[in-house]
Amino acid sequence: MTSGRTFAIGDIHGDLDALERVLAKLPPLTADDTVVFLGDFVDRGGNSAGVVARVRAYPETVAARVITLRGNHEDMWVECWKNPNPAFLLPRKNGCVDTYRSFAGLGPLGADEALPHEELAKFFEIRSWMPQHVIEWMDSLPTWYEDEHAIYVHAGLDGEGTRWKHPRDGRKRPLLWMREPDFFQKYTGKRVVFGHTTVTELPSDHLGRLRKIFDDPCDVWTRNDLVGLDTGCGRGGFLSAIELPKMKVYESRE
Repeated sequence: MTSGRTFAIGDIHGDLDALERVLAKLPPLTADDTVVFLGDFVDRGGNSAGVVARVRAYPETVAARVITLRGNHEDMWVECWKNPNPAFLLPRKNGCVDTYRSFAGLGPLGADEALPHEELAKFFEIRSWMPQHVIEWMDSLPTWYEDEHAIYVHAGLDGEGTRWKHPRDGRKRPLLWMREPDFFQKYTGKRVVFGHTTVTELPSDHLGRLRKIFDDPCDVWTRNDLVGLDTGCGRGGFLSAIELPKMKVYESRE
């Protein structure tokens, strides 16, 4: 039985406006279609609470099947609910303070603005502002999905060199955190669609000289059997989605 189209959506990172623009650009969805979110719904952008609410409600608004994967940021929030980890929570680049301000109903901080000192204590009292049902939702998210078009993960696969394990056979951590250069340069097999590593950080050695001149390094990244969808949403970039098997790209940027 042949399935319908699959629309994979990259890392959103708290940018609700970008998510709405991408969803509005998708064609009408049918019961034969699937939408796969690749995780990292929160942190960095100014409306993590809104993104979580929108993604959780999305299956009720469309006919398509909706698959919501777990990103490393969701994974860390589940861990921090149990035991707050300053190494994850405090670095401004991780954007955790933005998630706190969003769920606490406070205004977003500027890109280079630190959390006011008087808010630090409450920030670390995660159970006082992060709803438990959100943490339970994050903890329920699967780490991978597969259909006839591709394997979908947040970060990558478990393996090394030219040998990479199917997600059912590998460890959980690489699916959420992996940034192995060998994967990006040497993987072959069933197509893998992933986020996590911003496309501007992925290798471009597979591009010919002419293509390098005209290629936009911010575009969705493709190499043989790989598709990278993290185009920097929530940190100065934009949100991207791809339709399989057509490989048609949808972007939040105009």
